Amino acid sequence: MAAKSTTTRYGWVAITIHWLSALLIIILWGSGMRAAGFTESAAKAEVLAVHVPLGIAILVLTLVRIGWWWWADDRPGPTEGTPRWQDFAGRAVHLLFYVVILLMTASGIALLAFSGAGPVIFGGAEGTLPDFWQFPPRGGHAVGARLMLALFVLHVAAALYHQFVRRDGLIGRMWFARGS
Repeated sequence: MAAKSTTTRYGWVAITIHWLSALLIIILWGSGMRAAGFTESAAKAEVLAVHVPLGIAILVLTLVRIGWWWWADDRPGPTEGTPRWQDFAGRAVHLLFYVVILLMTASGIALLAFSGAGPVIFGGAEGTLPDFWQFPPRGGHAVGARLMLALFVLHVAAALYHQFVRRDGLIGRMWFARGS
């Protein structure tokens, strides 16, 4: 399998970034919801000690992905017979993924900076975590998390539609398979 994409399938670089990003988004969403459900500061700090570095990792992966598309690779075109509105919707969902990931990262970093919670989360200071809802970025982070979930569900539903209703092999283009 080639590193770069062809007109009909993605290369291994794009595929790796895609699936690693998907895994991190699932973990981030789950850990964020779990942390939000804790009332005890130590338990919340333990979860956030994993959540925050993974958030930075998804930021790096997203920037690498954008750079890869911008400077090194081209995406395959739509599958044959795809209506224009579906192609547009797919591109819009992908663009929204990037925007939401960047905004979620920015709001998470701002939340840590405004709240001063970093030293408590990463073990450098004693104390309890603040009520994150007292800081404006928390509302944006919560809205972003729900939007990310909606985009994720829409993306998976569209992939399953292509796989099982249209049967056009779309999922195979984004998997580690030999040949074209």
